[in-house]
Amino acid sequence: MATTLRDPRYRSIVARLVALRKAAELNQRELAEALGKTQSYVAKVELHERRLDIIQLVEWLRALDVDERKFFSEMLKDIPAGKKRR
Repeated sequence: MATTLRDPRYRSIVARLVALRKAAELNQRELAEALGKTQSYVAKVELHERRLDIIQLVEWLRALDVDERKFFSEMLKDIPAGKKRR
């Protein structure tokens, strides 16, 4: 499986996370503190140098006080259904 870092769908997710951080009026350092991470961790995710797994994504959303279900519902609208496997 190819890396998702360059996938436009993944980039869309990261763009949403950046927009949510800015809407919460947090800078990268403040979000990093809420996550228990370094500012460079947040920067690398936002610059598409580091990928978030599903657990990290949920932690990120919670640090921003974002409803995970709503986020995933909106995110899934941007990801077209693939072929069903048998």
